[in-house]
Amino acid sequence: MKKTLLTLLTNVIIFTLSAQQLSVEQIMQDPKFTVGALPSNIFWAEDSKTVYFSWNPDKNKADSLYGASVAEKKPFKISPQTRRALPSINGNYSADFSKKVYAKNGDLFLLDCRTMAIRQLTNTIENESNPNFNGKDDKIIFTKGSNLFSFTISNGEVDQLTNFQTGTKKPEPKLSEQEKWQKQDQLSLFEVLKERADKKKEGDKIQKADLPKRAKEIFVEDKSVDAQTLSPDEKYITYRLVKSVTGAKTAIVPNYVTESGFTEDIPARTKVGAAQTAYEFWVYDIKKDTSLQVSIKDIEGIYDEPDYLKDYVKKSLVVKRDTVKKKPEPRKVIFSNVVWSEDGKYCVLVVKSQDNKDRWIMRLDPATRKLQTIDRQRDEAWIGGPGIGFGGNAGTLGFLGDNQTLYFQSEVDGYSHLYTFNLATSVRKQLTKGKFEVQSVQLSRDKQNFYITTNEIHPGEQHFYRLAVAGGTPIRLTKMVGSNQVVLSPDETKLAYLNSYSTRPWEVFIQENEVNATATQVTKSQSRQFKEYKWREPEIITFKAEDGQTVYARLYASKTGEKGKKPAVVFVHGAGYLQNVHKWWSQYFREYMFHNMLVDNGYTVLDIDYRASAGYGRDWRTGIYRFMGGKDLSDHVDGAKYLVETQGIDPKKIGIYGGSYGGFITLMAMFTKPDVFAAGAALRPVTDWAAYNHPYTANILNEPQTDSIAYHRSSPIYHAEGLKGNLLICHGMVDVNVHYQDVVRLSQRLIELRKDNWELASYPMEDHGFVEPTSWMDEYKRIFKLFETTLKK
Repeated sequence: MKKTLLTLLTNVIIFTLSAQQLSVEQIMQDPKFTVGALPSNIFWAEDSKTVYFSWNPDKNKADSLYGASVAEKKPFKISPQTRRALPSINGNYSADFSKKVYAKNGDLFLLDCRTMAIRQLTNTIENESNPNFNGKDDKIIFTKGSNLFSFTISNGEVDQLTNFQTGTKKPEPKLSEQEKWQKQDQLSLFEVLKERADKKKEGDKIQKADLPKRAKEIFVEDKSVDAQTLSPDEKYITYRLVKSVTGAKTAIVPNYVTESGFTEDIPARTKVGAAQTAYEFWVYDIKKDTSLQVSIKDIEGIYDEPDYLKDYVKKSLVVKRDTVKKKPEPRKVIFSNVVWSEDGKYCVLVVKSQDNKDRWIMRLDPATRKLQTIDRQRDEAWIGGPGIGFGGNAGTLGFLGDNQTLYFQSEVDGYSHLYTFNLATSVRKQLTKGKFEVQSVQLSRDKQNFYITTNEIHPGEQHFYRLAVAGGTPIRLTKMVGSNQVVLSPDETKLAYLNSYSTRPWEVFIQENEVNATATQVTKSQSRQFKEYKWREPEIITFKAEDGQTVYARLYASKTGEKGKKPAVVFVHGAGYLQNVHKWWSQYFREYMFHNMLVDNGYTVLDIDYRASAGYGRDWRTGIYRFMGGKDLSDHVDGAKYLVETQGIDPKKIGIYGGSYGGFITLMAMFTKPDVFAAGAALRPVTDWAAYNHPYTANILNEPQTDSIAYHRSSPIYHAEGLKGNLLICHGMVDVNVHYQDVVRLSQRLIELRKDNWELASYPMEDHGFVEPTSWMDEYKRIFKLFETTLKK
């Protein structure tokens, strides 16, 4: 204990003494000491009088729950007893918002929003979940196991609405003709046998009549059930059947440093191209006691093949396809849960092709199980963007107060915008428009307004607006520059939000839900050490890419050094679809501090929102389709050119580094653009996209067995012979995202290619995102050493 405290005090002293000249040891410490304990996870009390948030100003091992009253706006710590008694932030409200039902710790609770009284509805070992109100708000519908149940609020009566059974129904035993004759002969010969048989038959009839009505047995074979939903009129139950893939080979990640002293295997994921889960959608007609599947065969475009297959079509195959008439198969799809209008007249769901090139918003007639297209979005790359949803998530989807107008988001015009569609008149309307993204949508309780977050002012700012459901000019409610992550109070009179700026980490603010209202800061989280250093505000600049597109970047310019001879470093953010050129506190805060340290040491740093980054619309996102390491890499090459032309950088003294996707780009830069970058540090990099996961990779490169061209030109391992400069690779050995096997295979490739200007640093106890400060320190010491020894020759 004393040793730990002494170590921390020493670190603080070191930081303070050298506040104007950063070191790796300082910036890679526990962020609670270097930056401060930042608040997160804001939510409101149901009475709208208190804001809650996670915070750790005392620098404990874990965050605690804090609150701030709207009246005083001063933070106070919440006791464990109070925290445990708080309603869940998730749940569903009755139509008049007077009641809220929620699940907590596997049980159901009902909150009276007027009196704040909480009623516990269940206390069972089995888990109850997904509670919602029925159409009349007098029952609560919930799931337990695979089945749907109802709870009558007035008397506590519980009814089971479905009876899903795994396996198949065992058929009634059938007698052969010989057995039938023998039975009939016995009954005709012996009066006692006949009397007993008749008596049993009558008894069984009476017993069956006396049984209460139960939910019909529905056998689902080897599939699982989810997305069970009862219609508002309680006539239909819709549900999804999911058949998981069995036998698909999964990767194994060995863990070498364990408590047992033995190597232990960590089960990991499958690789891209493995067989995918199959989905079906069904409707149970309660009155008719029938359950029937929804057909997809008549969906518009369901048989369409993607354009990339044309690259693989040979004349011989065309002839064969013309002569052998094979019945086409519809593409596999994923179904979302249904959304009902409150009056039960309309039922809507989202259907997505599993190749993710089509998204249909469909109207479902539960009586006929017919699907009718409301909106189809087709993209030869892949469907995505804010509010579009992923997998079985429908994204932004709901009904306005008239119970016939649907609202949703689409990227059809190139940016994710808000639309409405009237199911009675078929009138479609675009509510927002422009070269910006609608990044979140919430419908007000009176259903007269939307509350939306957009980056309309600047790609690097996020603001909160109120927009009438009929459309018009959005009314901006937040004023502070940066990002404003707003949570609206339940009574919709106040806003609580996290705000940060480029040089100022996240803090909690409260303001009235009014135009030009003043925001009051609730938390003050920055550590003393953080405030003692004068952090640089990166300049947001733009430059032109080789194809004429405008690229945004953060520039950390060094004022020292001789013009034309200065060194520079290009940073590549991870995740691909992520934004880092913005005016708020970066999630890459360690890298932000490292960039300040690099400037202290004479480097200029450029941080680029390259092709595929978030925040810039559909075409920017899909610009890497079938070629990762194409436009996303050329944007960095153009960034290097910008540094040479405008910042006095020596073209032979430019380094590049990044983690995950950034590590991948670093490898592609060092292998395919060796004359542009003299040194590179690839951290936890993907070296072969055929080894990565399916959901991410198949969208961008399709599947390796059907589009090998895309994988060969996009995977660094096929281009390793181009390495000229100095390369550092760092990788966690228990990485369950980008497996350590990736870098092992690349190492063997580099060895066989007789390359000797590279090194690998392995971290035995680190996953994809490092945790231990010692690992961060070691990694960034190596990165700094690489740049110091190669870019300052």
